[in-house]
Amino acid sequence: MTFEQLQIFVAVAEREHLTQAATAVGRTPSAVSSAIKALEAYYGVQLFHRVGRGIELTSVGRVFLTEARATLARIRSAETMLSELGGLRRGELNIHASQTIASYWLPPVLMRFHQRYPGITLHLSVGNTRMVAEAMIEGIAEVGLVEGAVNEPALAVQRVGRDALAVVVAPGHLWADGHLLGISDLLEGTSWVMREEGSGTRTVFESALAEMGGDPRKLSIAMVFPSNEAVLSAVRAGSCAAAISMSAAGPLVEQGFLKIAGIRLGARDFSLLRHRERRQSAASIALEEMCVEAGNVFQSSAGPHIFPRP
Repeated sequence: MTFEQLQIFVAVAEREHLTQAATAVGRTPSAVSSAIKALEAYYGVQLFHRVGRGIELTSVGRVFLTEARATLARIRSAETMLSELGGLRRGELNIHASQTIASYWLPPVLMRFHQRYPGITLHLSVGNTRMVAEAMIEGIAEVGLVEGAVNEPALAVQRVGRDALAVVVAPGHLWADGHLLGISDLLEGTSWVMREEGSGTRTVFESALAEMGGDPRKLSIAMVFPSNEAVLSAVRAGSCAAAISMSAAGPLVEQGFLKIAGIRLGARDFSLLRHRERRQSAASIALEEMCVEAGNVFQSSAGPHIFPRP
């Protein structure tokens, strides 16, 4: 049974007239008659009585008419849904983001997306960079946003922003006066509070140490925490240092609760991930465009102050 046969049957049943039904569905009367006969022959039923030159429903035809109408309604509903999905009037979008992006950079972008496309339901999951990349590879997420390096052949990586990384300490720490530090100070001069392995923050910090000629394995790590907020609370409460995003630490620095140590770690990329082989939905494309736009606005407005200065 085809969609066209259902349409023809309903048109004939509602009009009980072949010519009028043919006009309604844009077919010739002979084509309509052939479609009805083929349907009856295939299923071994009689849907219409041929009375003289007229046509009328049989009892079987009346029962089938109810189901045929319901089926056509469901098909039209499905067509409408697909149209709405393509037009961003309905749908869902699964987003995975690493912590710094999810907590500080992404929320304004998602709010703008919601205002523009209120019919799209957004689902945000938060993890570290490694977890986000895995979710993209497995197809759990349509859009991934990370601040760490990702080297997965299956994923395309596009920069959408920049983020300054700094070493912060409590006001009573020996480094709080901002004097210049060397690699030996970082390795021997304090204990550290760190994010977990796999986080973009930790990966970038360890890479920066290695570029300076230091061995990250020689750091004296007092505690490891799974969130920026926990790291910042620990630094405020103790005598340790932490390497962390200025997006997270900036407000506490401005309020005087934390100080920036005299070592320049530079900046890292905020990156958007998409799978190279999976087809993107209209919603994911729209969000990607908003992320790129937000990154361009941020970079043009940040100017030279994107890096912390000791």
